Amino acid sequence: MTKMDRHYFHPHQQAGRGIFKIYIGMSAGVGKSYRMLQEAHNLLRKGVNVQIGFIETHGRPETAALLEGLPVVPRREAFYKGKLLQEMDLSAILLLAPDWVVVDELAHSNIPGSRNEKRWQDVMDLLQAGINVISAVNIQHMESIHQQVKAITGVEVQERVPDSMLQIANEVVNIDLTADELITRLQEGKIYDKNKVETALRNFFQPAKILQLRELALREVASQVERKVETEVPRNKQLRHERFLACVSTNDATARQVIRKTARLAAYYHGEWFALYVQTPRESAGRIKLADQRHLINNLKLAAELGAEVIRVQSSQVAEAIMETAREKEITTVCIGRPHIGLFDIILRTNVFSRLLKALSVHQTDLVILS
Repeated sequence: MTKMDRHYFHPHQQAGRGIFKIYIGMSAGVGKSYRMLQEAHNLLRKGVNVQIGFIETHGRPETAALLEGLPVVPRREAFYKGKLLQEMDLSAILLLAPDWVVVDELAHSNIPGSRNEKRWQDVMDLLQAGINVISAVNIQHMESIHQQVKAITGVEVQERVPDSMLQIANEVVNIDLTADELITRLQEGKIYDKNKVETALRNFFQPAKILQLRELALREVASQVERKVETEVPRNKQLRHERFLACVSTNDATARQVIRKTARLAAYYHGEWFALYVQTPRESAGRIKLADQRHLINNLKLAAELGAEVIRVQSSQVAEAIMETAREKEITTVCIGRPHIGLFDIILRTNVFSRLLKALSVHQTDLVILS
């Protein structure tokens, strides 16, 4: 593969910038470095100019064995506080200008005095130079969720990566294991030395902690895939993402039922939901009964507590207000309470429901009447 055709695989790639692929995992030991080295071997077999810029085997024999036969860029050595340390040689990689380079430990902090403070900044330099990069990071190193990670693990992660690194990536791949599989790998000595296993099991490697970190990793990758779908797949070919609209009235019992059932529907479909109250002139502040106003406030508060975005609109045209909100929020399902009189009677007496049904059908929006 030549420099001219390396961008063939990614038609949406920014001109002149390298392709960026990140392997992400819930913790050390899931197999990110192993997978990167496997990919490097695959590229090498295809005749691609690939270099190992930096890989951290952590003394794991399986990972170290995969380095055999791969071209490795020698590390740069530097003294810091009387110790001889090794770093990735960014200048050497830029000079070699390979098609692909493997750069492990994206969250790593470089030795003071290095060209960049952080390794993710080194990766940015490589990408800007047109070099494709394969890298890896654990979910706990992402900047926006480090407080969540601290709450889960009790550890303040010092080395962090800005979320923008995931957002600019062409591919984010989750290396996933169950909590039991990861703990088994730990007990077999495949992650740390045997003498560190018991300490790890008592601290970080507890099933409840691993499970929550796994959830964070899966969510992050799902969000990245969603962003790619939105930018690369035509809207008429995208999967439908459910968004629910609960229409709340001043009738206390009906409103509570609509709110709770809509919340359950949204949770089941993993969708967003909204609670809409349309205030008509007869329900204005000076005319609404105090009891109704109190119930309304409590019900809208309940909706917010259950995860809804609460919307209040003043209008004498209830159907039009619902339709406008449904269009604006790209609602897929409108949920309303069962009318106090027969639906057939309402349609005969007014054209509110017929107009609503017609407008919603145009936008392929479902209408659910909740009992």
